[in-house]
Amino acid sequence: MTLFLSGDVMTGRGVDQILPHPAPPELREGIVTDARRYVELAESVSGPVRRPVPPRWPWGEALRLLDELRPDVRIVNLETSVTARGEFAPGKGIHYRMHPENLACLTAARIDVCALANNHVLDFGAQGLTDTLDGLRRAGITPAGAGEDAAQAWHPARVDLGGGRRLLLWSVGAPSSGIPPYWAATDRRPGVAYLPETTEASAAALTERIAEAADPDDLVVVSVHWGSNWGYQVPPEHVGFARRLVEGGVHLVHGHSSHHPRPVEAHGRGLILYGCGDLVDDYEGIGGQESYRPHLRLLYLPTFDADGLVRLRLVPVRMRRLRLERAAPAEARWLAELADRLGAPFRTRFRLDADGLISLDHGDPARSS
Repeated sequence: MTLFLSGDVMTGRGVDQILPHPAPPELREGIVTDARRYVELAESVSGPVRRPVPPRWPWGEALRLLDELRPDVRIVNLETSVTARGEFAPGKGIHYRMHPENLACLTAARIDVCALANNHVLDFGAQGLTDTLDGLRRAGITPAGAGEDAAQAWHPARVDLGGGRRLLLWSVGAPSSGIPPYWAATDRRPGVAYLPETTEASAAALTERIAEAADPDDLVVVSVHWGSNWGYQVPPEHVGFARRLVEGGVHLVHGHSSHHPRPVEAHGRGLILYGCGDLVDDYEGIGGQESYRPHLRLLYLPTFDADGLVRLRLVPVRMRRLRLERAAPAEARWLAELADRLGAPFRTRFRLDADGLISLDHGDPARSS
C-alpha cells in the first residue's frame, strides 16, 4: 500500500488569485494588503503568470509524476480556509482563504484526505471552517482534525483500502506551530484537534484513543502540525512523542509546519516525517531564507505491507511561476544529500537513484532500530 503525502498545501492568498474564481484579495498584513501582490512577487523572479490558470496549474508536473508512481491514497495538510464568507480572525497577522469554487484545484490532484488541524483553517472564523468542511465533503475529500465540535475534530479520516483494511488518519495540531489555544474544539465550540503538549505522555494518551478505533489490519497515520517554520533541528520532545506513537502501533507520523524538509526517521517498522516542508504556496519571490532553498520541495511516497514500512521514495520538485516542476538534476542531488545528512543522526540514510528519485537506503541499520 503506497501513500502520497506532502506538507503544507497553501492554496489561499496568491495561489487563489490566479485560479478561475478568486476570493476578495484584501489582506490584513502589515506590509502586503492585497493578495495579488504575491503573484507579482513570483512574476518578478520567474516571469509572467497568465490569469486565470486552470485548476491543475499549481500542481504542474507533480500530477504526471504521481500518475506514474500510482499511490493508493493521497494526503496533504491543507493550510487554508475554503470560504468566501466570515470575518478575519482577530489577533493574527496572516490569513489564508481559497474561494470554494476553486476546490477543483484539490480534486485535480485527486486528494483523498486533508489534514486540517493547523494554524490557518480558522483564519475566517467558525463560518469559514463550516464552509471548508462542507466544501471538502462535497468535493469527495475527507477532512480530519477540525470539526463543529470536539467529537468531530478528533474523529479519524477513514479510507477503505480493500480486503477488509482501512487507513485511519488522525490530524492534530500543537501550539508550537502557532495554533491559538482558543481554536481547540470543545463539546460546544468548533475548532481543531488541539494537543496542548507533544510529550511521551500525550502520545500515550493518543495511542489509547487510536486503539479504541483501529483494527489490527488498519494502516494508522497521525498527521501533526508542529514546530517552527525554519530550521533543521528537531526538538527532543518531538522525537520522543513521535517514537512513542510508532511504538504504540502508529505506522506513520506525518509532520508539517516547516517551510522546508526536516529529518526523516525509519523507527522500528514505522516511519516518522518530522517536517515535510511546503508543497504549494505563494512564497516565490520572498527573500530572506535562501540558504534553505525553499523553492525545492519533496513528494513523499512510503509503501507499507502488513508488517510495516517496506520502501520510501522521495520525488524532488521545485516551484516556478506558482507551479510545481520536476527538479533539475543538481537540485535533486542537493535534496538527496540534504535528506541523507539530516537522517544520519537518526540512522536513516538516503541515496539518489538513477531515475532521479531519492530512496531510503535499506542497507542502513535503521530498519532494525
